[in-house]
Amino acid sequence: MTLRWGILGAAKFAREHMGPAIHAAKGAELVALATSDPAKAAPFLEFAPQIWVHDSYDALLEDPNVDAVYIPLPNTLHVKWTLKALNAGKHVLCEKPIAMQASDFDALEAAAQEAGKLCAEAYMIVHHPQFIRARELVQGGAIGKLVHVDTVFSYNNAGDVTNIRNKADMGGGGLRDIGVYTFGAARFVTGAEPVSVPYANLRYENGVDVFAQVAANFPAFTYSATVSIRMQNRQEITFHGDKGLIRLNCPFNANLHDLAELVLENDGQRVVTERWPAANHYVLQVENFVASATTGGAYPCPLAFSRGTQVMMDMVFEAGGPA
Repeated sequence: MTLRWGILGAAKFAREHMGPAIHAAKGAELVALATSDPAKAAPFLEFAPQIWVHDSYDALLEDPNVDAVYIPLPNTLHVKWTLKALNAGKHVLCEKPIAMQASDFDALEAAAQEAGKLCAEAYMIVHHPQFIRARELVQGGAIGKLVHVDTVFSYNNAGDVTNIRNKADMGGGGLRDIGVYTFGAARFVTGAEPVSVPYANLRYENGVDVFAQVAANFPAFTYSATVSIRMQNRQEITFHGDKGLIRLNCPFNANLHDLAELVLENDGQRVVTERWPAANHYVLQVENFVASATTGGAYPCPLAFSRGTQVMMDMVFEAGGPA
């Protein structure tokens, strides 16, 4: 069965990544786009000339030829349009963060259940084989007892003042944009949840968090993260055990920032490196979504998982204090 997709809005990320991924994924067909600006539709028509361009989001949701909707709108609009899409009888894949606080998930889960449709956050990293492998190794004891997880994700968009990530009224900021990856990655690989956030140093510019230094306690290990949208590009995550460590050198923008690579070191100084030069986590995400939506099977990133990441996000914001 083919799942027919529509995209709400001609966002840059949809144009460069998710639109092509839907177009390339097995079992998926990109059939519609909603934008009131024909110029913004033109790049989509170049790789998917068959799509129908609607001039409003509501018109796309009313299109009976659309089975599933991808939502790349500003963060503050995610819950509203996810609920509208579910109420219109569409499956929904919404960009992260799908919500602004954990309590928003109550309405999302209820609407998805009522509609009988799959609703999920577009959290692509858990579909990548490097994270599936890291989870297998960590939970399988390859590094002994896990002691500490440290991660960093940064880039610098200080010069792009019009970017929604620099706008507080659109839900911008580094934590909601990329902090979700540093938090969710640790949760996914370890299968554990944080019990406390004793330290969060947050720096703000115009109401938007641009730097965060975080320390958290999990039941059996400690965690630290540095997240910034005012620092040179860097991304890495290390799972440090008492008998070895696992390092992912390009965990979040695999094969864009750098080559997707997992390095396993044990206490005998043996080093094993695994690489995935061809894996596209956006395509894998769409294919997994299609499989779950059409068969009713379990989805790798259900709303319950995304709620857990948002709970951790809420804990960090609370620990960091007001802007």
